[in-house]
Amino acid sequence: MDHVSSMEERIVGERIRKKLEEVNVAAQKHLEGVQDHVNFTLQKAYFKCAHDCFDRRQSQEGITNCVENCGVPALSANNVVETEMAKFQERLNRSLMVCQDKFEAAKLQKMKTDATNELESCVNRSIDDSIRVLPHLVEQIKSAINMK
Repeated sequence: MDHVSSMEERIVGERIRKKLEEVNVAAQKHLEGVQDHVNFTLQKAYFKCAHDCFDRRQSQEGITNCVENCGVPALSANNVVETEMAKFQERLNRSLMVCQDKFEAAKLQKMKTDATNELESCVNRSIDDSIRVLPHLVEQIKSAINMK
């Protein structure tokens, strides 16, 4: 590999890393309200509920069951967020693997310059598509956790 090709690959690699950071920032921004709801609204309700479980008239088992039941909404919401974000990440990873596969195939065919440009273009499309999906994904999560 010559020096120019190596330098070009590093530059493209850096631009791809920056583009990947865009999707992370976008996901955090879109999920901010959901995370606040889970971490503050649902957690606050959990602690208030759990506090009310401590009644001297109840058995230890009754108190334990009460506290566990108080945690169900927060745990369920957390599970929904984690599951949906894992699916989102998996879809993004698969689309990026397709880009990588196309890049490797083009390299084998000795279309090096075109391959690097196509890789960057493919990654950009995949990430832009993922970012466009985020608002819809967040609405789906909000609906699933009954967040108004």
